[in-house]
This record gives sequence, structure tokens and C-alpha cells, in this order.
Amino acid sequence: MKKPLSTVTPNTWEFLRDPMITPTGFREYDARWKYPDEINLPGITALGLGLGTQMRKRGIEPVIAVANDYRDYSLSIKNALIVGLMQAGIQVKDIGPALSPMAYFAQFHLDVPAVAMVTASHNPNGWTGVKMGFERPLTHGPDEMSELREIVLNGEGVAAEGGSYEFIDGVMDAYIDDLVGDFKMSRKLRVVCATGNGTASAFAPKVFERMGVEVVESHNRLDYTFPHYNPNPEAMEMLHDMADTVRETSADFALGFDGDGDRCGVVDDEGEEIFADKVGVIMARDLSKLYPNSTFVADVKSTGLFASDPELIKNGVTADYWKTGHSYMKRRVKEIGALAGFEKSGHYFLAEPVGRGYDCGMRVAVEICKLMDRNPDKKMSDLRKALPQTWSTPTMSPYCADTEKYEVLDRIVEKLVAKEAAGEKIAGHGIKQVVTVNGARVILENGAWGLVRASSNTPNLVVVCESPESDAELRQIFKEIDEVIRTEPSVGDYDQTI
Repeated sequence: MKKPLSTVTPNTWEFLRDPMITPTGFREYDARWKYPDEINLPGITALGLGLGTQMRKRGIEPVIAVANDYRDYSLSIKNALIVGLMQAGIQVKDIGPALSPMAYFAQFHLDVPAVAMVTASHNPNGWTGVKMGFERPLTHGPDEMSELREIVLNGEGVAAEGGSYEFIDGVMDAYIDDLVGDFKMSRKLRVVCATGNGTASAFAPKVFERMGVEVVESHNRLDYTFPHYNPNPEAMEMLHDMADTVRETSADFALGFDGDGDRCGVVDDEGEEIFADKVGVIMARDLSKLYPNSTFVADVKSTGLFASDPELIKNGVTADYWKTGHSYMKRRVKEIGALAGFEKSGHYFLAEPVGRGYDCGMRVAVEICKLMDRNPDKKMSDLRKALPQTWSTPTMSPYCADTEKYEVLDRIVEKLVAKEAAGEKIAGHGIKQVVTVNGARVILENGAWGLVRASSNTPNLVVVCESPESDAELRQIFKEIDEVIRTEPSVGDYDQTI
């Protein structure tokens, strides 16, 4: 295999011939690049050859399920990836356009060990990438990504005999059957189905209708130009649009899905946007009644309520706070036998007997509808208001270059740990603990907290804060955390702020 170049000039002979891959695209648990600026089609083929070589190196049966999201260039990317996989002697089972969770499902449905899903997830158009995994329901973590990076960038991909291609039809229907089964709603529900014209447009309305839920459409026509907004239920733009539609139509609530359908966002009947970690607490309350003494994993960006909520404590729940990132969370849920994992970004990992352990926005939608069916006298706003009140920020992401962000974060963490050691206060409260499992989660004496970490898949830091007391205290915590962040001159503007 030819060693990929880190840059090739577009519109040249070499660009159509030589593999070009920017090394920073290999992230902690995803591979993600701007296309064609940071990777070209020969580079994608080199990635496929590397992934196939990694499978053989690990002694994995040489069969893989492959799929792509609904973007105008994703099919070209997938085909280039397939060429590389076949060069490595891998038998490719192409399931066509899909959601990421449908690709994960295909591993079970087709009984194949590996998956490669071509998607840029919720990133805007112009981005591409691959989510991959060898041990269902898990996806590549840092060890696997590091190994793949070395194979690809060092030109260590090895061609082998036996590669083949087969298109597999019918997986979409099997996936929807697996999600819904014979469940039917016993109460009437009108739900705003927000898909931002992305891949989930082909799935979510069908899933709702199958359950007997009335669909209020919101940008459900497939359109890979994303004419209204980029489908990302963590972005306030999408959540505000969902809230407006709920108010206009008097719907029971809104559910929104990201570009590849592995995340779900919720807006209640009052048009109130419920952050995904709070939705996680609502679901944990419901599930812990059905399955007492369960363990739930929450990522470090999530509300402190998983550990402090009286209802969860009453139901014998054990809360486990873990590293942010879908691969970390999936692995943790599996390792400790948790019933579910909840990530503030809206990735939820519902394990047996509820789900299969991978992140699936459609599964979350089904389970929320079932939850509402089990609480026929309750509105979504009632369930929100039943939670202890806290004030929290959205996920806020100041710019920081991929090549610098981890070193910058290390220095910020040092400064926050030094504040604790010096007995300093934040927002008038002593610092109880600084958890450094993933960046720094600064926990104050009254249970308030602020988090700074590095984004795993974009050139950003990530900041989240929560107060159990007031909006004013929340703003003060953010102000004082941001003052520490601003000591680093290479940190740029926020994408959104309070």
C-alpha cells in the first residue's frame, strides 16, 4: 500500500491518483474529515484497505456490514471505502443508505462481526467520516483508532485474496420490526417528528405511525442540502424550531433526530426544550421502577441528578459518571452491566432487555412513547416539572485547533486543580472536588458544577455548567470558569453561549 500524503493539491493529476489523508481526522473514536480538503477518494480507499488489514491482524472473520448516510457525496465515499476493504480480502455486505444504528443492527441481523458506517454524523455538509466497530455493540475506541491510524498513515495495508461484494436488501424493514415489534399505543399521542431533512426522515415517521402515534411533520422530506438547518438536536436552532412547531400545533411533544439518527432531542408540550441529560433522568426514573437496583452510566457533561435525585435513590439506582463519547459510553455500559447509559449530547445506550446496547435515536423515541403510555395521565411537561429543579447551560464549544486543544486543556485542568488546592471559591462556593476522568468537572460544595473538556471530533473545547440554586449562580459559574479558559490565547469564540 502506498503511504498516504498529508496534502495533495486539488484539481491535479495526483489528487485523482494518490491517497491523501490529513492525520488529525483520526480522532478518539471516530474518523472524520472535511471532504475533499482533508481526504480524497484514494485516501478513503487507503482507509478501507487499512480497516480490512486491521480486521485480519486481529483475527476477525473477514466479513463487514457497510452503509452510508443521506448526503450527496456519501455514496462515493462508501464505494471508495468498499474498494479498499475488498482489496484487503474482506467480504462486504452493503446494506445501502442507513442510519448509524441500522448499520449497528445489521451486525446482529446478518450475524457479521464488523461494521463501517459512512457518516459525518451531525457535522455540517462538507464533512465525512466512518464509524466502525469489530465487537458488537461496541465501536472503535482510542486503542483501535490508534492502531488503524498507524496502519493507514504508515502504508501498512496488506492486499489479500477473497474480497467480495453483496448488496443486502430488507435490513431497513427488519430494523423497524426490531424497534417496534407488536407494540401499539393505548393513549393518543401527537408528536412533532423533526428530522431536519436528514437521513432520519426516511425512518422516524414510519416508526411513529407503526406505533399508532400521530405524526406532526417537521422537515421530513429527504434533502441533503439541509435547507432549514443542520440536523443536530443539541443545537439551539433545531430545538427552537421544534418548540415553535409544538406551540403552533398543540402537539404532545417533539422528538428530533440528528444527521445519522443515533441521537434524539426532546421538547415538551409547553415548548420547553429539555436537555438530553434531563430526559435521561426522566427515562431512568421510569426504567428503575420496572428494573429496580439498576446501574445507569452518565457522561461527565450530564446533570448531577443521576446521583442525587430522590426517586432514583429510592429505586436503588447506582449512578456511574464516565467519559463523554459514544465509544467510551457503549463500552462502559457493557463492561459494568448497566441497564442504560445517557450522554448529554443525546446518545443513549439502552442495553438488554430494553435495547441492544448501541446508541439509537429511534430506540429512544420508541421507549419515550412507551414511557408516555405507562403514564397515561401525565404530560411530558409534568414529567419535567417532577424533577428537582436545576439550571444548566447548553453544550457550548469555543474554538480550539485540533493540533493544540489537548495541550491547552491540560493547562486549563492544571489551573482548576490548583484553585481547589489553594482553597479558592467559585461563585462563592468552595470546590468540593475536581473530577479529571475527562477534562475537569469542578464540583462545588452545593452540588453545582462546571466542566471543561476537549471535543473528540471537532476543533473545539466543550463547556457545560449546572446550578441547583439559580440562573444567576449558573451565569456566575460560567463566567468564572470562562475566565480560566481565557487565560489561553489560542481559544476562540463560542458557537453558542448563555
